[in-house]
Amino acid sequence: MKLSELRPPEGARKRRKRIGRGEGSGHGGTSTKGHKGYKARSGGKRSPGFEGGQMPLQRRLPKRGFKNPFRKEWSVVNLRDLSAFPDGAVVDLESLRSSGLVRKAGAGVKILGEGEVLRPLTVRAHAFSLAAKKKIEAAGGKAEVI
Repeated sequence: MKLSELRPPEGARKRRKRIGRGEGSGHGGTSTKGHKGYKARSGGKRSPGFEGGQMPLQRRLPKRGFKNPFRKEWSVVNLRDLSAFPDGAVVDLESLRSSGLVRKAGAGVKILGEGEVLRPLTVRAHAFSLAAKKKIEAAGGKAEVI
């Protein structure tokens, strides 16, 4: 086999339909759209969810509840998770990320008061629960809001 003998496999190369270029093109007349009807017209595209005039499923189903568009999604860290840090350590976003406690900050990091703090730590986060703040300060640490 030579380089000049290489050919693409049968059916691999398809020719584009040149629509509306006269009868000689094979796609003249109705331009492959058939006769009349919704799809033959210009702009004749169905919107997503259209069910042929039947009431669409999205409108048939009952709507319930309320979805707050301004809801903040917090990354939550409990106090028991902070036991991995040594005495006097500064616990901030970078240290929480490197230890694997936080993947993405989202709206921010919130420290919750589940568990106990055994050593004094300086914790820097976007928000603290009241219980978490009390426990951190009772252990001799600081709770700093970023």
